[in-house]
Amino acid sequence: MEMTKTIAYELIQKYEPIEEVKKQRQMSVEGFTRYMDSSECSVFKNECKYVYQDMNHPLCDYFISSSHNTYLISDQLMGRSDLWGYISALVKGCRCLEIDCWDGSQNEPIVYHGYTLTSKILFKTVIQVIHKYAFMTSDYPVVLSLENHCSPAQQEVMADNMQAILGDTLLSDILDDFPDKLPSPEALKFKILVKNKKIGTLTETRERRGSNKHGLVEEFEEEVDQEDEEDAASEVPSFKSSQGKKTSKVKIALALSDLVIYTKAEKFRSFEHSRMHQQFNENNSIGESRARKLSKLRAKEFIFHTRNFITRIYPKATRTDSSNFNPQEFWNIGCQMVALNFQTPGLPMDLQNGKFLDNGGSGYILKPQFLRESKSNFNPNEALKNSKPITLTIRLISGIQLPLSNPSSPNKADTLVIIEIYGVPYDQMKQQTRAIKKNAFSPRWNETFTFIIHVPELALIRFVVENQVLITGNEFLGQYTLPVLCLNKGYCRVPLFSKAGESLDPASLFIYVWYVR
Repeated sequence: MEMTKTIAYELIQKYEPIEEVKKQRQMSVEGFTRYMDSSECSVFKNECKYVYQDMNHPLCDYFISSSHNTYLISDQLMGRSDLWGYISALVKGCRCLEIDCWDGSQNEPIVYHGYTLTSKILFKTVIQVIHKYAFMTSDYPVVLSLENHCSPAQQEVMADNMQAILGDTLLSDILDDFPDKLPSPEALKFKILVKNKKIGTLTETRERRGSNKHGLVEEFEEEVDQEDEEDAASEVPSFKSSQGKKTSKVKIALALSDLVIYTKAEKFRSFEHSRMHQQFNENNSIGESRARKLSKLRAKEFIFHTRNFITRIYPKATRTDSSNFNPQEFWNIGCQMVALNFQTPGLPMDLQNGKFLDNGGSGYILKPQFLRESKSNFNPNEALKNSKPITLTIRLISGIQLPLSNPSSPNKADTLVIIEIYGVPYDQMKQQTRAIKKNAFSPRWNETFTFIIHVPELALIRFVVENQVLITGNEFLGQYTLPVLCLNKGYCRVPLFSKAGESLDPASLFIYVWYVR
């Protein structure tokens, strides 16, 4: 922040504990230490802690915090399905939750990972928990991504459950101001949207409002994509059509179909098909392997697609251990919903949590202009001719009470810090300090690092503290990740978090940050 005498006096009043020093408008070492330990000296810019971005763009203009198989809290094959998955995701600001729905006994739909040994929970209970926690962290809309395997009869039960439990928060009709375009997060505040397959048009849905839909079912034939990894393990039995392509018959209860408004699930065929046929309210889900190939071979077309349509990327089915891919490669091409397994700690979730610290932790981040504008020729994989790089300088001064991997041997860690940049391929880099021997309490490095970042709008910076272990490999002690453009300038404190994302306060790093553009 810009410092003035008035602000300096306010800081003295706030942090100086010694009255005589305070009266002289001065600050003691104790007062200065308290100030440096405060959130005002955090490396994370104060203005980024609030919703400061324009929230009136259409939904497709935002990165949206998204979770995969939200009900699971461990692995994908035998893990426990638990309501805590939904609670913890919502508390972290997640705005797109996945619900795998299957027929249960006594006409009660259940949620679990089909054809596996994962435990089961009632769909109704999941909706009750979502209703309770949906807007605790963020006011902006929540999307329920239904992986729907239920019979039409139990689909009707799902529709009844959602209407009865969610009430007015459930969006079940087009907004008058948005009959033929996606609304904004602002227009959808405190609303819950259903993402599922849909029959017919939005106009037909509106005309049916208030009518009795009990027993009304539509059936259509859908092509099964051989690369559709998500459904590969749980597809209903299919048959070959006359063209030799696999198809499956899909039955949808009209009562559920009519709850789908701006988030209609539509199978992705090709960029050409989408350009010609895809409607504004149709969203695609693409498996990570197929998405990765397309992002490398046809990045510009992919970006053109994500300018207009909400695109969700999900982990491949072989990630049975609930591991995650690096989400950065898909943010680089404008994919709005990059769905991760929130229950699995590690680098991908550090990047996810760091990115969505921005804009007040609202779960919505406005995409950079070059990912929104039709005239943009941006391609993350090419040398960037028209980029506006920043030169970032970080002096890593010292550490304060760093966490120990082995509490029984206090202060014995050989501590080092790695600074990593994640962004477009040209910006990916890391630099590290030397190891300070047997000092985790107050190590001093006093080393300066410089980074040239070509696309700072997409870049994240990650500070990682490790204990140097030469034989078995370094031990992780703590980390902190944030967007580069949310970095404060000047002397700052970097808080540290455990692998599971828990605060390790008072453990922190003391650094000096400077950047010019």
